[in-house]
Amino acid sequence: MGSHGTPEKMTAQSAGPLTGVAEVPGDKSISHRALILGALCVGETRISGLLEGQDVLDTARAMAAFGAGVTRHGPGDWSVDGVGVGGFAEPEDVIDCGNSGTGVRLIMGAMATCPISATFTGDASLRSRPMGRVTDPLALFGARAVGRAGGRLPMTIVGAEDPVPVDYATPVASAQVKSAVLLAGLNAPGRTVVTERVATRDHTERMLRGFGAEVAVEEVASGHRITLTGRPELKPQVIAVPRDPSSAAFPVCAALIVPGSDVLVPNIGLNPTRAGLFTTLQEMGADLSFENEREEGGEPVADLRARFSPDMKGIAVPPERAASMIDEYPILSVVAAFAEGATVMAGVHELRVKESDRIDAMATGLRACGVTVDETEDSFTVHGQGAGGVPGGAICAARLDHRIAMSFLICGMAAKRPVSVDDAGPIATSFPIFVPLMTGLGAVLTRDNG
Repeated sequence: MGSHGTPEKMTAQSAGPLTGVAEVPGDKSISHRALILGALCVGETRISGLLEGQDVLDTARAMAAFGAGVTRHGPGDWSVDGVGVGGFAEPEDVIDCGNSGTGVRLIMGAMATCPISATFTGDASLRSRPMGRVTDPLALFGARAVGRAGGRLPMTIVGAEDPVPVDYATPVASAQVKSAVLLAGLNAPGRTVVTERVATRDHTERMLRGFGAEVAVEEVASGHRITLTGRPELKPQVIAVPRDPSSAAFPVCAALIVPGSDVLVPNIGLNPTRAGLFTTLQEMGADLSFENEREEGGEPVADLRARFSPDMKGIAVPPERAASMIDEYPILSVVAAFAEGATVMAGVHELRVKESDRIDAMATGLRACGVTVDETEDSFTVHGQGAGGVPGGAICAARLDHRIAMSFLICGMAAKRPVSVDDAGPIATSFPIFVPLMTGLGAVLTRDNG
C-alpha cells in the first residue's frame, strides 16, 4: 500500500521496445549484511551503493536501536560505527522490520547470543510468516522466543546469558536460517557448525571472512558444511555493494519478452549462489551476454546485456537450482508464459512461505491473463503461449508482495492487453526506483488511485 495506507493500482501496457541502461539498485542481501556486520565491529564501516529500499532502511534503524552509530552521508553512502561482537545494547522500543524476512531473521540471530531482550514485529505480511525455522536453532544457543501462535510475530527474543556453540543441520534450504545461526555463533565460544544439504547464497560467509572472522567451508557426505570460530574481533571494512541480481531480473526479463528490446544492466552481482535465473534463461534460449566480468569486494560482477528473444522454449528447471534463484521464480513464470511449451518449476515449496504464497499468487494471476498453469504443493508448470501470445487484460492481486507486483507489471509490457496490479505500493520495499527505471527504458506504467 501507499504511504497513506491506500492501495496504489498500477497498469502496464505494451508500448514498443525497451532500450538503454538499467541502473538497478544495490544488492539487498549484501546491504542487510553490511549494516549488521558493520554494527558488530569496533570502529567505522563505510558502505557505498547501499540499497535504500524500505527493507534495508528498517535494518539500519534496527542497528541504531541496538546501539550502533548509523549515518547516511548521501545517496547510497552510509557509515556504521559498531559496538563489537556481543556488544548490542537492549533496544528501548519494539524493532519493526516492516516487510523484510531477511532483516528480522538475521537480526534475531545477531542478538540471540547477547544478554538482552528485544521484541520484533513487522507489517501484515511479515507477521504471517513462520519464525520457528530460526527460533528453533537459536534456542540451541540458549536463547528463548515468545511469540504468537505458530511462531509468528510479534515475538520477543531473550538472548542467551551463557551461549554455547551449536552444530546444526538446516531442515530447509534457507540462507536466512544459515545466516541467523552463523551470526548467533559469532558471540558463542568455540566453533559453530551449519550443514545444509544444498548450498544456499553465501554472502554471509564471504562477508564474515572479509570482516576478519574465521570461516571454513567444505563439502561432506551430508552436504555443505560451514564452520565458524566464535568470538572474533571483527575489523571495520569499506564495502561497495554490487547491483542486485534479483532486481536486475525485472528489466532483463522484460527485455527478453518485449519485441525489439536491448537493455544493459551494469555492475550486476553474479555470485554463483544467486545466478540460477540467468543460467535458466540461457537454457531456454534467451539472448543474454556478460561483458566486463570482474571481481569487486569478494563478489563476482559483470555488465549484463539482454535482448528480445522470440524463440525461447520451455524447460524443466532442475530442482537443485531452486536455492540459487528462489526469489526469481515469479518473474521466470512470466517469461515462461511467453516461451513455447511447458516450463516446469519443481522443488520450490519455499515459495509457499515467502511474502505471500508465490506459487498460488502467480498461478492465479497468470490464469487470469489467459495462461494455463498447473500447480502442486512444491511445484508449478506454466504452459507457454509463445512470443506475444499472452492475452493479458487482467487485474492481478499483488498480495502485499513486491515481486508479485513487479512480475505482473512486466507481463503487461508484452501482453496483448494491459495488465494491472491492485497495489504497487509494496514495490518500494526492495526496488524503490522500479517505475522511473522501467519508464526510462520505454515502458508505459500508469497509476490509478481511483
